[in-house]
Amino acid sequence: MSTLTETDCLLSTIEFSKTNSFSSFFLDYISNKEELKPFHNGLPSLANLRQQIEKRNFPVEHRSVVSAVLFDQYADTKTSEMTLANIKALEDQKTFTITTGHQLNIFTGPLYFIYKIVTVISACQRLKQTYPEYNFVPVYWMASEDHDFEEISHFRLNGKKLEWKTNQQGAVGRFHLKEMNSIFEQVIGMPQFFVEAYQKKNLAAAVRHYVNALFGDKGLVIVDADDRQLKHLFKPVITADLFDHSPQKEAQHTTEQLEKIGYSTQVFPREINLFYLKENIRARIVKAKGAYEVLGTGIRFTAHQLEDEVENHPERFSPNVLLRPLYQEFLLPNLAYVGGPSELVYWLQLKGVFDRFNTTFPLLMPRNFAAVIDKNSLRKIEQAQLSWEDLFKDEHSLVNEKVREQTTFQLDLAEQKQKLNQLFDDAHRQAIAIDPTLDKMVKGQHRRAEKTLEKVEQKILKAERRNQEVLVNRIYAIKETLFPGGSPQERKDNFLNFYMTDPGFIEKCFDAFDPFDYRFHLIKANE
Repeated sequence: MSTLTETDCLLSTIEFSKTNSFSSFFLDYISNKEELKPFHNGLPSLANLRQQIEKRNFPVEHRSVVSAVLFDQYADTKTSEMTLANIKALEDQKTFTITTGHQLNIFTGPLYFIYKIVTVISACQRLKQTYPEYNFVPVYWMASEDHDFEEISHFRLNGKKLEWKTNQQGAVGRFHLKEMNSIFEQVIGMPQFFVEAYQKKNLAAAVRHYVNALFGDKGLVIVDADDRQLKHLFKPVITADLFDHSPQKEAQHTTEQLEKIGYSTQVFPREINLFYLKENIRARIVKAKGAYEVLGTGIRFTAHQLEDEVENHPERFSPNVLLRPLYQEFLLPNLAYVGGPSELVYWLQLKGVFDRFNTTFPLLMPRNFAAVIDKNSLRKIEQAQLSWEDLFKDEHSLVNEKVREQTTFQLDLAEQKQKLNQLFDDAHRQAIAIDPTLDKMVKGQHRRAEKTLEKVEQKILKAERRNQEVLVNRIYAIKETLFPGGSPQERKDNFLNFYMTDPGFIEKCFDAFDPFDYRFHLIKANE
């Protein structure tokens, strides 16, 4: 078995390709496959990030606007000196950002939300150590305009699904929090920063509060791009998308190139890639019969009216998945985007859109991936004599493998199968020498006999699994902890599962993770 200690918190790291958890598309990207190089600006190494500084063409006038907006957004937030300094530093042309974005999941949602932000902050710290002449600001971009409430409405704590139920519609960042009290009634010992967060005016304010409480002392800057002044900077793209449809043309060309070399793409470029955002509405804008309409609302515009709407109310236009990355890079002097495997893969469809608007395409940096192993699971892993790589094997196959390894009996019928094959080979030669038409019949009987032996072999293995019930149950328990319901722990469990017994959990993530080590991390939970 692998060594149990690499650091106090890090147990081991596993190559992505050995986890059976990632698409070939993502693995090809992170291994720098030659065919994908035209679709990005290089892998996110420290050296490539230094080159990205030289490439980054960011409008100077955007810096002061963004900084002023952020100071306004933080006006009602108890803000660390480091975060305030980072917001001010955005005005400096020697300041750059590393950014991650995420939905406004309640109570942080799945564990990997925490991992994303830890990655961003750690990357900035490493960059500052390596290139001290520059400033590097970690940014969390809140997806406050997203309207997929179903995805953010729940989280999993101690194996139980806790759900926020509301009939509100539109951009989730604007949702009021009145119906949230039912969740607090189900959790004993809820951290005070969550209690304070969900007393705020809306979900965006709540998320800013708790993320700032968790990471503000590290200088994290939280951006809510649902803002009139910020949308004003994006007007050239809004106009081009509505009337020239150039983003669709560029993205479609890149998508076709990727599909031509064998990759399945995730983003479908639309003629118009904007939603109309107002009150309780976030709905697609479509072109219909020479005019423009907002689907499902009865709102219609002539071309001239829509031009006036963009000019006077740019805040009412919300980018979809194709334009959101470009909007982010319009506002921030960004060097790299930190995301999960599906996110980074869809960004590869967008380089042509960035080129069209003369905006530097960021490096695409995988977030840290991890599984947290508590003391109980660690003990079971040792008792079951599992290696770290074993944890990522198919559950059924792993159980059978370990049962075979640890049995004192012969579980296979290989010798009997060999004898059976010899018997039927002899019978086949004898039969077809007399009558060649007996060929199919003899082969059919041979296969039926083989199946009978295979069934006996399966019964023997099943019986031994019962004999080794303790081992089998240990493996099932380990797999359920690390892959609850068959999904990776980081995509199902909430960080409160660990934070409420160990308030130093996030610091342990900082200690265990290396933002430039593109492998899967196994970390130890100290309860």
